[in-house]
Amino acid sequence: MRLRNVSRSRNVVDRRGRGGRAAGGIGGIGLLVVLAIGYFAGIDVTPLLEQAGPSQQSSEPRELTEAEQQAGDFAARVLSTTEGVWAELFPAQVGRSYTPPQLVLFSEVTQSGCGGASGSSGPFYCPADRRAYLDTAFFGFLADRLGAEGDFAAAYVIAHEVAHHVQNELGILGQVQQLRAGASERESNALQVRVELQADCLSGVWAHHVAELLDSGDVEEALNAAHRIGDDYLQARAGRQPNPHTFTHGTSDQRARWFEIGRAAGRVGDCDTFNADRL
Repeated sequence: MRLRNVSRSRNVVDRRGRGGRAAGGIGGIGLLVVLAIGYFAGIDVTPLLEQAGPSQQSSEPRELTEAEQQAGDFAARVLSTTEGVWAELFPAQVGRSYTPPQLVLFSEVTQSGCGGASGSSGPFYCPADRRAYLDTAFFGFLADRLGAEGDFAAAYVIAHEVAHHVQNELGILGQVQQLRAGASERESNALQVRVELQADCLSGVWAHHVAELLDSGDVEEALNAAHRIGDDYLQARAGRQPNPHTFTHGTSDQRARWFEIGRAAGRVGDCDTFNADRL
């Protein structure tokens, strides 16, 4: 992805290097792996964190590594592309203005308006404070542990979290939350799958409108990432028999398909997963 001439977003809050709380003695990548597996595979990882022992507080600041600095710069530039795309598309396709989210970069764990990050993955969106959260070490996990390599695969992760903000701006997340409150676990999971697939589609809309920044093979990187974070793939990878009733993000094929639906024409209206007969 060609980002050299893209300016950095000013909506980045960098908490890395400021110290923080490490849960249960599982630090760095180890903690991130546990959290990501729990998020993507639909497994409650709280017992794993508790078994590791009491949390430890580390308040010592540290210098960011060169790799962390590069990851932060990359994230800020990708976020800037999402701001440009959605600022243009909201008036044109939605009929309203767009207010971008802040992106909080953190190491290991953090606090948000939705609570602590423990029990969820590194990348997540919090509707309560309208912020996206990202442990930049997740890029390495994505490439090394899941086999989703490439800068556009990492950019897709950021675009997906921003897509949840788009849903929040449109009032979709609040409506779904109300529906889930009175639903069974199976119905609630099914609704969440539609939320996630819509975010994949909206990520595809973004990809359509940044096509001039893409290198050869970038789209394939995003599609590979979508496949690698499908519920069926990750449950099988975790040694579990894939169980559709527990899916909360959609299958690999569904995630890739809805990304392509959004990318095809770059229209928000094509991403109505809630009224789609086929996911």
